[in-house]
Amino acid sequence: MGTPLPRDPIAEARRNWEEQGWADVAAPMAAITAIMRTQQILLARIESTLKPFGLTFARYELLALLSFARKGSLPMNKASALLQVHPTSITNAVDRLERAGLVDRSPHPTDGRTTLIELTTAGRTLAKRSTAALNAEVFSAPGFDPGDVDHLIRILGAFRRNAGDFEG
Repeated sequence: MGTPLPRDPIAEARRNWEEQGWADVAAPMAAITAIMRTQQILLARIESTLKPFGLTFARYELLALLSFARKGSLPMNKASALLQVHPTSITNAVDRLERAGLVDRSPHPTDGRTTLIELTTAGRTLAKRSTAALNAEVFSAPGFDPGDVDHLIRILGAFRRNAGDFEG
């Protein structure tokens, strides 16, 4: 990551907010900024782990999703919805994964407007190998205290639900 800073710049930003008379929003600003920075750190760890496999996190997520599909394939529009990304992003990822021989596209057997995506044998193997690496190098030591993980999941889940990310 580089050399650690001598002090926390987000705590400094919070103090600056308070000094400017914005004390009522200083803590939420610091929390949001800390979440954004945490996302950058975690994504860098994940991308570093996936680089030897020739994958980005976006492409890995699609491979992992397909590896869990009960029928072994998914409609592209369903993959887009489940990964919560724009259909263009899925098309881009599928294009690259298809060129690499990791997925195949086929027409849906009953809906001519729908394209199915399916893992190839090479894609299934790569999904397993890259998941094992992520489990060993990132998910087994995420950098959070074990007791905080479930609490963090609840907090972020409630935020996402309240933001309309999902129901129930």
